Amino acid sequence: QVQLVESGGGLVQAGGSLRLSCAGSAGHTFSIYTMGWFRQAPGKEREFVAAISWSGSSTEYADSVKGRFTISRDNAKNTVYVQMDSLKPADTAVYYCAATVKRMATTSREYPYWGQGTQVTVSS
Repeated sequence: QVQLVESGGGLVQAGGSLRLSCAGSAGHTFSIYTMGWFRQAPGKEREFVAAISWSGSSTEYADSVKGRFTISRDNAKNTVYVQMDSLKPADTAVYYCAATVKRMATTSREYPYWGQGTQVTVSS
């Protein structure tokens, strides 16, 4: 199974930017997977943030991040990214990347493979 490791989280002021990365384990055909980003704030359920197709040609975003976040991938590096701009305190959460062979999945139950998460904290 593919293993995923997120990085790039941290503390940022409102209005700032962060770029999260998610590296897939070597030896797997990373490009076959739809990749997604999810987040979970304290006391809340895990929610969908963004997804990108295996080729990178299709993307989906949650309404709450549309226009502020951009998902991308580099299959040669087995890595998916999410560029987060105009960050708000409401974006504070643990961010997880996930992989699935399903096309453009947007619910957590459709993703069997998950990273350990990276904390993003946005101060006001």
